[in-house]
Amino acid sequence: MKSNHLLAGIAATGMLLAQAVSGWAETATNDASSSLVVVELFTSQGCSSCPPADALLARLAERADILPLALHVDYWDYIGWADSFARPEHTKRQKSYARVVGSHTIYTPQMVVGGVTHIVGAKPMELAEAVMELTPAASAIKLSAERKGDIVHLSSPALPQGGTYAVQLVRFVPKSTVAIERGENAGKTISYSNIVTDWETLGKWSGDEPLALELPVGGPEEGAVIVQEWGFGPILGALRLP
Repeated sequence: MKSNHLLAGIAATGMLLAQAVSGWAETATNDASSSLVVVELFTSQGCSSCPPADALLARLAERADILPLALHVDYWDYIGWADSFARPEHTKRQKSYARVVGSHTIYTPQMVVGGVTHIVGAKPMELAEAVMELTPAASAIKLSAERKGDIVHLSSPALPQGGTYAVQLVRFVPKSTVAIERGENAGKTISYSNIVTDWETLGKWSGDEPLALELPVGGPEEGAVIVQEWGFGPILGALRLP
């Protein structure tokens, strides 16, 4: 139960992260043609070690060059508090990442950066190094999007070499605060950022031809598109939808 100690130092952790990645955003833009490094956080309201990672993700959500996403899992619900954001699909996605690296266990909090780098807990220096290392790979696919009403037109040029890529649409809530009444975090009120509510695979893309899709994206939730090597491989392109 180290969460209270870590929470007391979260401000310093945020400052450390900012210092470690001070150069990331120098060339970043906020338009829909920018490619982003994706940081997936597997977390739970019922996990006493998760609040520092949740707070770190909130700091990342302030950046224009990173797409941080909170995927709440359901396997801690049995200990007294059912996570209001948990989805079994998130647990399944985490298990799929574990299989790729030959692991037989899953845990919270865990960050997966760019689909390939796995980080246990809230470790800003490791996270900074992973993002800087994966920034070039995040621009391998040049995605762009234009919105007309509830329809988003997504496009990308063909790739120099083909492959098999999953084109995915993610919907998320930018922020929500929860008063937790039971379980390991009982009595705490915690704010969560970029809470994933839906993660849909739109289909496969070979990269041999330009990508052109029309996506119905209505409702108040934010949206993003992620292109990832099929089979939970590296993420080669991501953007927030306009």
